Amino acid sequence: MYSTGSSSSISVAVGNFNKNHRLDIVVVNNDTGVIDILVGRYEGLQKQIRYSAGSFPQYVSIGDVNNDTRLDIVVANSGSDDVSILLGYGNGSFETQTRYSVGFWPQSVAIGNVNNDTRLDIVVANSWSDDVSVLLGYGNGSFENQTKYLVGSSPSSVSIVDVNNDTRLDIVVTNANSNDVSVLLGYGNGSFENQKSYIVGSSPSSVSIGDVNNDTRLDIVVANWLSNDVSILLGYGNGSFENQTKYSVGSGPQYVSIGDVNNDTRLDIVVANVNSYDVSVLLGYGNGSFENQT
Repeated sequence: MYSTGSSSSISVAVGNFNKNHRLDIVVVNNDTGVIDILVGRYEGLQKQIRYSAGSFPQYVSIGDVNNDTRLDIVVANSGSDDVSILLGYGNGSFETQTRYSVGFWPQSVAIGNVNNDTRLDIVVANSWSDDVSVLLGYGNGSFENQTKYLVGSSPSSVSIVDVNNDTRLDIVVTNANSNDVSVLLGYGNGSFENQKSYIVGSSPSSVSIGDVNNDTRLDIVVANWLSNDVSILLGYGNGSFENQTKYSVGSGPQYVSIGDVNNDTRLDIVVANVNSYDVSVLLGYGNGSFENQT
């Protein structure tokens, strides 16, 4: 176990920051306004290197935002209403942050090329302004000013992926207070259609995307904090989705991820439950339905 010296280490991401073929970890510490880098070595993780972020950093994503083949860090800062960009040197260390304004109380951030120019862009879910910010990248580590799109009430988690098979990235957002997910289809030029909303459980907190029924169409899986369940929305492949099917999990599901955990080529669901201090695993049948949690 490795201590960050924080009582609120709230988000992590894993990547190879120094090109030594060993994975490193970046940890966001919400209470101290810093991020810690744990560098992977042959003998294990090296003591952390600490960098300042904004006020109340909430979520971290990693990607090469300046096209130098080195991973960089993007942090959503809830207290300062901005994102921090820390460009990587490729040796496990990073430049001092550069910050860009977004909406009110940013809660989640995702990275992807939303305008098909080979440069990575940033999408941020802003919990208090009920919108998402899109910051198009110049490919050198700097970004345009934000463009905002309305979503539901209190967006909590964002993912960018092509849900309608047109090779253009789309936005999927969970909205904690309106109990739904917003889907914004992308035009491929960095702009997006108005949202279409789908009902899920109570206070959705996290979203994960994958093909859970093996029909080559992407589906949505949502963790619902207050109803203690996950919602499955099967995709039609055109950007629209079936009504939800729900499965019970533990108390206070905060994060959800999907992957094949039992090597049967079918995607399964893993949920972290904060209030019951456990993890729920729901094995997939490959048709969009799942076993009860273990």
